[in-house]
Amino acid sequence: MGLFGNVFGKKEEKEKTSSKVPWIPLESLEQLETIVEKSKTRTQIIFKHSTTCGISRMVLNMFTGSYDLGDENDIYFLDLHAHRGVSNAVESKFRVRHQSPQLLIIKNGEASFHTSHGAIADTDLKEVV
Repeated sequence: MGLFGNVFGKKEEKEKTSSKVPWIPLESLEQLETIVEKSKTRTQIIFKHSTTCGISRMVLNMFTGSYDLGDENDIYFLDLHAHRGVSNAVESKFRVRHQSPQLLIIKNGEASFHTSHGAIADTDLKEVV
């Protein structure tokens, strides 16, 4: 596979690591209201990803490879290009400037934590959740 295979991960490795994150596709504005309501009793996580950005792909691979929260939270995956309106609404509703990739932790209807780019991989999720 060579250098690029090692940097970006082999196909088999991607499939293996992505299966351990219990992703919920974030595709509609209505889901944002559900996230707000559910965040009152259970932490909600939103991962915003750009499918055309190599950095976003690399951060996503690192995130999925180190994810270890199990199913104690709801974790949403937002494809920014497929659902631009939802991404804009996330920015407005949670008052967090759009970036990509971006991770938001939602508690009690508000973004209690957010980070982007390489800092996502450096985040200890157990501390911020």
